Amino acid sequence: MSFQAYLDNIETKTGLTPRQFIDLAHERGFDASTKATPIVAWLKEDYGLGQGHAMALVHVITKGDQISSKHVGTDGTHRDETDRLWLDGQASKPSE
Repeated sequence: MSFQAYLDNIETKTGLTPRQFIDLAHERGFDASTKATPIVAWLKEDYGLGQGHAMALVHVITKGDQISSKHVGTDGTHRDETDRLWLDGQASKPSE
């Protein structure tokens, strides 16, 4: 599953876009310096997310929309089309 697919699945499950999660995390005081453990605990407890989905959100909360280019354009299962993630929701995502 691509990184973007993880984020899309989180939105489908929770009704919240990755950008909304970033805003909620910042309201709780989480930022780039926050370790993964408290963020994961919050996401699991309040939103019922599993470890993998929570870790995907940890990435965007602490590092933003940039991902490693090592999977971009490959044919593996974790392949993404670009090294930038779309954080503003599936409905507003430009067609690829």
